[in-house]
Amino acid sequence: MDMSASLTLEQKFKLQVLKDQVKDLSREQAQDYLIEVFRQMMVKDNVMKQLFKNA
Repeated sequence: MDMSASLTLEQKFKLQVLKDQVKDLSREQAQDYLIEVFRQMMVKDNVMKQLFKNA
């Protein structure tokens, strides 16, 4: 595996905490959560593109 694609220990911990938090969500809650995460990823992509464009 490419080391740049692996997770840090802190990221692995945060992922485990997230797994524990979402394991009891209803289907609707999980879908809403997934949509919000995807929306935030797109916002992050847009911010990064704008920063690189202005660099």
